[in-house]
Amino acid sequence: MSLQLEGISKVVGKETWIDDISLELAPGSFNVLLGLTLAGKTTLMRLMAGLDRPDRGRILQNGRDVTDVPVRKRNVAMVYQQFINYPSMTVYANIASPLRIAGLPKKEIDRRVREEAERLHIAHLLDRLPGELSGGQQQRTAMARALVRDADLLLLDEPLVNLDYKLREELRAEMREIFARRRSVVVYATTDPTEALALGGRTAVLQAGRLIQYGPTLEVYHRPATEHVGYVFGEPPMNIVPGRLEGDILLGGTTRLPAPAHFRQLPAGSYRFGIRPNHLSITRRSSAELAVPAEVVVPEVNGSETYIHVRHHGVDWVIEQTGVHLLPIGSEIAMYLDPERLFAFDTDGRLVAAPTPLRAAVRSGGA
Repeated sequence: MSLQLEGISKVVGKETWIDDISLELAPGSFNVLLGLTLAGKTTLMRLMAGLDRPDRGRILQNGRDVTDVPVRKRNVAMVYQQFINYPSMTVYANIASPLRIAGLPKKEIDRRVREEAERLHIAHLLDRLPGELSGGQQQRTAMARALVRDADLLLLDEPLVNLDYKLREELRAEMREIFARRRSVVVYATTDPTEALALGGRTAVLQAGRLIQYGPTLEVYHRPATEHVGYVFGEPPMNIVPGRLEGDILLGGTTRLPAPAHFRQLPAGSYRFGIRPNHLSITRRSSAELAVPAEVVVPEVNGSETYIHVRHHGVDWVIEQTGVHLLPIGSEIAMYLDPERLFAFDTDGRLVAAPTPLRAAVRSGGA
């Protein structure tokens, strides 16, 4: 099944929650909705499902207009953030419930329930009640109930957000394989850029109810169409700093860096330059890296990494450094960067130049 949105908008009170979004999702595609909280991800999914109706625009499935078709008449399944299971029913009964409502034969129900439970590693829990399960097991049950329907459209609204780190990593790793076997259009909403990169497929970035960019996930990551996409698609977010291009790059009025090769076609003038935090360092890692003076604002230890917040001529930067680095607040340091890793955005925040991606595999703060 294909899903097409044609200029859909949703207004609640006097606020526009979804603003003129057009999007075409191919059959069997895996699609990520990436955006900050209140970007419009859940509202857009509810419109896709038929739980809400757009105020303007059309929704088509396989070319058929389903804008006014209610959710109960569509072959749609949805998984939410919360573990929504029937507490008085066993895991088996929870998973089987949509198939029983659909009136499938008992043998077919049993086959599909056990097959889905096996795939999600909960076959040994089929006789238990949800209250006897861990959070991860409850979410697997909710996912199995959605997947067992073999729906044309499968919507997952931040399904891993309430799980601990280990469980999120485990389920995230399994999801690509689970969804690869299905012909459904899958839409997965998240605020986590690491999750978007791990899941792959295609990513749509939302901002304040508008679609900013849509394309293959790695392409969106490597060539963010706007500052906002670059900011959202990174953890920590991309550093965005004002400056000028005058043959060289001028930062803070006094710091000069040689312009990289991919800036050659840019005219002189004011720009906003972007660089990912892991492309900055407090030690020189290669001869291509140049020193920029900075003052330590605060070191933020995050497990095996430290996010070092610094200030250069009144502008804040974040350096992602492996290991624990408890630098004194207010101390003067050199941060090192390779100009070849710089992005350039115009003064309206639109991408005008991007670095060539590194060949190594990326992660949220990666190449």
